[in-house]
Amino acid sequence: MTTAPIRIVIVGGGAAGWMTAAAFGRFLERGYAITLVESDEIGAIGVGEATIPQINLFNHALGIDEDAFLRATQGTFKLGIEFVDWLRPGHRYMHAFGAVGRDLGLAGFQHYWRRAHALGKASPLGAFALNEAAARAGKMRRGPAQTSKTLPDMPYAFHFDASLYARFLRRYAEARGVERIEGRIVDVALNSETGHVASLKLEGGDRTVEGDVFIDCSGFRGLLIEQTLNTGYEDWSRWLPCDRALAVPSASAADLTPYTRSTARAAGWQWRIPLQHRIGNGYVYCSDHLSDDQAAATLLANLDGAALADPRQIRFTAGKRRKMWNRNVVAVGLSSGFMEPLESTSIHLIQSAISRLLKLLPGRTMIDADIAEYNRQSDFEYERIRDFIILHYKANQRDDTAFWRERRDMPIPDTLAAKIELFAAGSHIFREHEELFTEVAWMQVMIGQGVIPVANHPLADQIAEGELLEYLGLIEALIAREAAAMPDHRAFIAAHCAAPSLA
Repeated sequence: MTTAPIRIVIVGGGAAGWMTAAAFGRFLERGYAITLVESDEIGAIGVGEATIPQINLFNHALGIDEDAFLRATQGTFKLGIEFVDWLRPGHRYMHAFGAVGRDLGLAGFQHYWRRAHALGKASPLGAFALNEAAARAGKMRRGPAQTSKTLPDMPYAFHFDASLYARFLRRYAEARGVERIEGRIVDVALNSETGHVASLKLEGGDRTVEGDVFIDCSGFRGLLIEQTLNTGYEDWSRWLPCDRALAVPSASAADLTPYTRSTARAAGWQWRIPLQHRIGNGYVYCSDHLSDDQAAATLLANLDGAALADPRQIRFTAGKRRKMWNRNVVAVGLSSGFMEPLESTSIHLIQSAISRLLKLLPGRTMIDADIAEYNRQSDFEYERIRDFIILHYKANQRDDTAFWRERRDMPIPDTLAAKIELFAAGSHIFREHEELFTEVAWMQVMIGQGVIPVANHPLADQIAEGELLEYLGLIEALIAREAAAMPDHRAFIAAHCAAPSLA
């Protein structure tokens, strides 16, 4: 007798729904039936997306050709994020992907840089990051360094149109057996004994969709995880009070920068995401400090080119669900929680949820230990990303608006306070378990936001000053030479992955 397949029902499309469908279609070829329910009447958030290098792991796991993906999504390359005016007006720094400097012996690079900085003889930290040197010069390449075998590979991520990415993955998923059902969900039926979701009723007649496992990709409303199961939400607005965003595309600019830009504004920050066919822009702000009209005026006054649409508003509350896996429902994407996209983590949180779910893949019976472990790992990941975002706000020296003064004076989570104290006192950074951001990421943002340690590891004092400066100078020179040899970012796209409209 043939055993009926386990039925996984994905509620909602968009990037979250179709990333999930694509991964399940790729890895659950036998024993599972994958269905995605979405309605064309319900629009996705669909703003331009900036990503982090982990997106490469997802695309490679699916066997996606990188150039074809970039052509289909109007994508460009991303080497890091530039932060403008965050420390104070007129200041800028970059959180670049990849290595910064080179560790020497048992002490990390930051200890040697800090010693030279204290001597007044250190170049800015970005001079020791290959990704930043390339980004500032508007350059891009793939593969190993061309001018020195001692330099590391240059990791990269992408900017792309999220709605085009969802469309690209839909084709991929449907080609692998994922069934898409068009329809608006009007009712959710629960199993009277277990309280699990049993089926979805669709608008128009008696259409129902039954399932064993339900993935909630319904966005902020959390149709299953919240509206049906009343899971609860952990509100983080006391640390991250921005609660609105305005998004608008604008005409392309000549400067196709291989990095995202985040510019601090009076009551939040503005993003700039360059795609091949346009620029994605938005203003994330706190409505307690800024009206919608003021936010729109600021955003529209700070575009590279003409706006291509009216600004679209998104309202949110920073935080997460109390459980991201509740009964037989797993929330993925905006239904699981939301943190402003300051460090481009939105797509990554979808990706990590999918990976975690595949590792703890449920069958017809839900195992309490698996659910608890999934939620424990999800909570840890969200909380550490939350801390990293709060750091940008907390460590500021702005005094021009009440919003920024309040951010500087606010109490912060103990986990973040301990991390700042450890670095400020002795240049130490330790990555805990599998938290997303590495020691190098924390170092760049700490120093970029003005947290300069008062001491370094004693090992960094063991070499003579002349040797220290020679060591730093050699790294800086090798990086500058390699960046100079790279092709222009726009030319690189034209040669490898230009979308049809630009080919």
